[in-house]
Amino acid sequence: MSTTADPTDVEAQTQEKTFKGPRKLTRAEQRAVDAKQRLSSPAASYVALAVALLWTVPTLGLLVTSVRTSRDVQADGWWNAFVRPLFTGFNYQQALDGGLAEGFLNSFIITIPAVIIPITIALLAAYAFAWIPFPGRDFLFVAVFALQVVPIQVTLIPLLQMYVNIGINGSFWPVWLSHTMFGLPLAIFLLHNFMKDVPASLVEAARVDGAGHVTIFFKVLLPLLVPAIAAFFVFQFLWVWNDLLVALVFANNESAPLTAKVADLAGTRGNAWYLLASGAFIAMVVPVAVFLGLQRFFVRGLLAGSVKG
Repeated sequence: MSTTADPTDVEAQTQEKTFKGPRKLTRAEQRAVDAKQRLSSPAASYVALAVALLWTVPTLGLLVTSVRTSRDVQADGWWNAFVRPLFTGFNYQQALDGGLAEGFLNSFIITIPAVIIPITIALLAAYAFAWIPFPGRDFLFVAVFALQVVPIQVTLIPLLQMYVNIGINGSFWPVWLSHTMFGLPLAIFLLHNFMKDVPASLVEAARVDGAGHVTIFFKVLLPLLVPAIAAFFVFQFLWVWNDLLVALVFANNESAPLTAKVADLAGTRGNAWYLLASGAFIAMVVPVAVFLGLQRFFVRGLLAGSVKG
């Protein structure tokens, strides 16, 4: 005995579904909508503009100080430069002659390998943690992530002793290896989160087609990891380029980067302290250019794994 649905009931159910109206937002979705409305309001825009202006004032003061004469810098504040506008580029020339040109080259020699090496190692480690099951994987990943809380200062003396014992102290290798060790935990964590966002069906489809780990890594996942790689590239580049502590501990005078050279500009007695402003702006040129050029990828990479759905 079979029953047939009443066409009238089916039509009524269809109209009920059609005219049911928009879905009620969850509490989390409603909070997101409210936050977006508050942040996009004119008042929020004015507050953000005011904060940006206040944040820019010290940078403006540093820029004005860098182009003032040494007598004016030592006589009064930078805001008086607009009353007596006497500017010069001699400070920049003197700073470059004081060793910043050599430090500029050393910074590139230090920064580029100190960025490429941890990215290469972290990509392989993140793929293993994300897609290769092995005993103790979760525990090992937590241990690697926990290394981020270890203060760098407690590792400097043991590392320096190790570098002296193996005979590489005073070269670029201690600086490269140290920055690689300090940057790997964050790199593995960031790239792992991005890899876990890749749909498992995509990886499984590649495996069904006969692809191995090497093919999946290079042809499936690596093209999708460009934002995450760029994000860590920017972060690590800024950290290594602006680093002074590691440079003072592991680099000698021949391999000293730009930050160490800027610190030496003032002289042993601090008589040329007015050159620090021009030296700081010379050191800022490359990081600002890198950040502005990769800003879009930087934001996308940092948000990887933070939003689902």
